[in-house]
Amino acid sequence: MTIDTPASRRKAKLDALLLALPGVSGRTINGLDAYFVTDRMFACISGKGVGLRLPVATATELQFSRDNVVPFQPGGMTSSREWIQIDRADAAEYEKDLELFRASLDFVKGGRTR
Repeated sequence: MTIDTPASRRKAKLDALLLALPGVSGRTINGLDAYFVTDRMFACISGKGVGLRLPVATATELQFSRDNVVPFQPGGMTSSREWIQIDRADAAEYEKDLELFRASLDFVKGGRTR
């Protein structure tokens, strides 16, 4: 029996959104639900949001331009400047971030760094 919680609804919505993208797979890593392309993680559910890997300039700009974007800190640990977290009260609203998810996927798939 699955308990309906905000976290389970967030995962279900993100699974539906991200696993539909070409080449994306999901698995749990270090207790976090994560999404991969070419065996590289590009997104990860943590806390009340989802972490996303993007070029540093894009990540920095989003942190200053959007009030729902914060530095990604899974388990309270600071991650690299390429990672941000998008917090949304309603998981269905992550559909509004589809272009960012695609940009992250392309960034990670391309193997680019900083």
